[in-house]
Amino acid sequence: MRIALDGPSGAGKSTVAKALAKKLGIIYVDTGALYRTVGLFVRNNGVDKEDTKAVIDLLPKIKLNMEFINGEQIITLNGERVGDNIRTGEIAMYASRVSAIPEVRAFLLETQRKIARENDVVMDGRDIGTVIIPDAEVKIFMFASPEARAMRRYKELVQKGEECTYEGVLQDIITRDRNDSTRETAPAVAAKDAVLLDNSNLDVDGSVERVIEIIKSKVEI
Repeated sequence: MRIALDGPSGAGKSTVAKALAKKLGIIYVDTGALYRTVGLFVRNNGVDKEDTKAVIDLLPKIKLNMEFINGEQIITLNGERVGDNIRTGEIAMYASRVSAIPEVRAFLLETQRKIARENDVVMDGRDIGTVIIPDAEVKIFMFASPEARAMRRYKELVQKGEECTYEGVLQDIITRDRNDSTRETAPAVAAKDAVLLDNSNLDVDGSVERVIEIIKSKVEI
């Protein structure tokens, strides 16, 4: 069974997907983490995220591996675990920009498809149901208002001890939405056969419950 969970930044996809995978006993694949890892490498090498050619030139230098240990997704970049280094607001912006580059998406495409071929998975990202596994048994596009998503992200960053403002986070969300939805390659839009889920007023448990209802309407679990 393959479950594609798409949606914009801050919609809670990763949190919901992790909880869902645990409930169903399947593998959770955070595809956004792959793009964040590329973004981290770009930043660490002093390359401007807007310099497409320079980013592409870095790709042959990246050795990226994803494995699952006790159900946990572990990503290594050139032999070293990336951990929480990819979970900052700065790296999120790098990820948004590099993910718009066709060569970057092609670089990561087969890694994602191979995992989906070999396992029962729930994958979350921007183009899972449209590009990565367009033949997934269940496709859901989860979204929420920019304000709701910004508040969730703001609280998360504050809890981590990062200095930020709600207004700044909201602007980042709006910018990422514009970048992700208007890019020429694999824009972040719902697949034609995806079920739309607005979780602006749902907490994590409520979102998971609704997703399970949708899955049950599509397949037997």
